[in-house]
Amino acid sequence: MPNDTTTTITRADGRSTDELRPVRITRGWLDSAEGSVLVEFGGTRVLCAASFTEGVPRWKKGSGEGWVTAEYAMLPRATSTRSDRESVKGRVGGRTHEISRLVGRSLRAVVDVKALGENTIVLDCDVLQADGGTRTAAITGAYVALADAVAWGQRSGLVRPSLVPAGTPVLTDSVSAVSVGIIDGVPMLDLPYEEDVRAETDMNVVVTGAGTFVEVQGTAEHAPFDRAELDALLDLAVAGNATLAALQRAALSAEPEGHR
Repeated sequence: MPNDTTTTITRADGRSTDELRPVRITRGWLDSAEGSVLVEFGGTRVLCAASFTEGVPRWKKGSGEGWVTAEYAMLPRATSTRSDRESVKGRVGGRTHEISRLVGRSLRAVVDVKALGENTIVLDCDVLQADGGTRTAAITGAYVALADAVAWGQRSGLVRPSLVPAGTPVLTDSVSAVSVGIIDGVPMLDLPYEEDVRAETDMNVVVTGAGTFVEVQGTAEHAPFDRAELDALLDLAVAGNATLAALQRAALSAEPEGHR
């Protein structure tokens, strides 16, 4: 973790360098989806909906394995100025493709596709409001929606694995993600937009509940970072993700709040 000098710095929103923004995970936000979550990281709000369907894509038929994938999108007024819908443009942007793939990879890292059986779960992650860290919020919320969709499939008798014993857990662990970065030479956790745009280094870190890494995306935006700074950023991310994993467990152990 960063030393005591850096952790005593107060940021514009009043947080310390190793503190997450207020995080809220609201389950059951949609009436129809097999799993749904509104996840909030400060001003960032992402709606994650999990759809469970029998069957798998043609290229997986007969494999005995299921499939989990994700799609990410941002509403036109998720930011301070309106952006055109990609459906109107007639093409999906590179950033949207990249984040969709990231969310899907992150979730599949904790799914036993053999235990899922030949079923498909699609996670739709729609950014309602963006204030930095939309992809990390999407991963964190999508895991909870995925867990609810898996539980729905099991209750409905649709999870019938042929390659593993009945009752084998579909989810091998939890997964969450958080952003970290270096601002004015100081490593910081969970960057809002105003920090993200001026970060010397920007990083997104995906971690399992056991503390193992799924993906690390790091870029020196304005100045190269050294090994000590990298270690400090990863320490911040692991600690932040441990807190997120605890919040995910608490959300899944409580009754769904719904959209009240």
